[in-house]
Amino acid sequence: MNKKNITITIISLAIILLLIIVNSTSKLTLNINKFYQVYLNGEKIGLITNKDELYTLIDNNQSSIKKEYSVNTVYPPTDLKIVPTNSYVGVADPVEEIYNLIENKDDFTIKGYKVTIYGEDKTYTINVLNKEVFYDAAKRFVRAFLDQNEYEKYINNNQEEIVDTGRIIKNMKFLENIYIKEDYLSVNEKIYTEEQDLSHFLLFGDDPENEEYTIKLGDTIKSVSEDNKLSVEEFLIANANYKSENTLLRVGDKVNVTLIDPQLTFAYEIYEIYDQIDYYSKETVRDNNRNVGYSEITTRGQNGLIRYSETYTVTNGVRPQGAEPVIESVIRDTINQITTVGTRNPNPYVPVDPVVLSGDWGWPTNKGYVITSFRGWRWGAFHAGIDISGAGNFNSPIYAAADGVVISAYNGCPSRGSGLGDKCGGSLGNHIQIDHGGGYTTKYGHMTNVLKVKVGDHVKKGDQIGFMGSSGDSSGPHLHFEAAYNNATFNPLELYQ
Repeated sequence: MNKKNITITIISLAIILLLIIVNSTSKLTLNINKFYQVYLNGEKIGLITNKDELYTLIDNNQSSIKKEYSVNTVYPPTDLKIVPTNSYVGVADPVEEIYNLIENKDDFTIKGYKVTIYGEDKTYTINVLNKEVFYDAAKRFVRAFLDQNEYEKYINNNQEEIVDTGRIIKNMKFLENIYIKEDYLSVNEKIYTEEQDLSHFLLFGDDPENEEYTIKLGDTIKSVSEDNKLSVEEFLIANANYKSENTLLRVGDKVNVTLIDPQLTFAYEIYEIYDQIDYYSKETVRDNNRNVGYSEITTRGQNGLIRYSETYTVTNGVRPQGAEPVIESVIRDTINQITTVGTRNPNPYVPVDPVVLSGDWGWPTNKGYVITSFRGWRWGAFHAGIDISGAGNFNSPIYAAADGVVISAYNGCPSRGSGLGDKCGGSLGNHIQIDHGGGYTTKYGHMTNVLKVKVGDHVKKGDQIGFMGSSGDSSGPHLHFEAAYNNATFNPLELYQ
């Protein structure tokens, strides 16, 4: 064979070989199958040919979920992933088998909203079917702490100007950062669909021990509150249908006496002009021209009335312990009551006690005070005295309310407490107790650690015994003033009536 024929033969063989390769490749390409690999929580659970068929099966089989949440569509679990893939030899799994695996291993979802609340102490997420559920529940929460009429006037920007006395809201807000986003919600997690349920959670927390009380003849809001270890304010928050302490109760009605545990922190700033009573003091004048046993009120006491203005913030229905009132005017002057008693002994051979003092009490702080908390239940604990703020605040003088002997004086705490349940000094911080005789004692708490008296000292009414501080369990400078008779505490304001 000559060279020309050899060359032709080689070229022909190469062409035939190329055609064989191309033909084989085409056959292989035709045998590649398109599948979808199904992953659940990162684990392969099967291979399917039609992902829409799986989605449809999931949706069609969840009629109970659709009915429970009033939705039209149910979706796969959030951790279900379907990824396209190719295979030459793969065999698809029955879609019903994949559905059963998903149903047994994870939760189906519906579209809704996740509300994430970032607070100073905790962060948590609430699932709601729609945003309006949260918005309406938040409004209901706000109305539990703020009169609805005041709220509406603020929102609609039509608050009346203050003429003589009154208050206006300057601003309001939640102290937490709140973010809302649309998401897929697992049907086996709590999903709020009604504002009442969500507002109950926001007020009382998770699974509170709900307590009800049935109204009996003679019950008042005040008596029911005290009997169930609530303040009147807490009762009104838990029972928003009652507008004030004076609302009449119907026998047989059931009321909520569960202790509130707010999950949000609602704060509003108030500018207020108000009149404050300036209690008169009682003084005794000795008259040596009158016989022992003579006693007459020679000057009638009159409580003064002072008009103050103040700006302060109320947080979840509680105003701060610190206060900075400004005197606007004196409406009525204070006149101290003077009682004249005789000291002359008509029979010098029979010794007598020339003076008998009773009801001789002075106010323990300067003027410009605000009573920020009264005696009674608050947050599940009993507050045995009253909290007096303002009056110059930190380092302002504290006075003995009457003559007596110091029986307790503790100054082992820093002058400013943590305000976080600090139990230094038994939670009262630096404090003084005075025995006034006749079974009466008074106690002065949260003082600075600079005391002007010690145990055993005799004091007169009006003597300075220390300074206003914020020691112990205190959120701001104030005086905790407490009174007791035969070791049983009573409302110290009764001393000035």
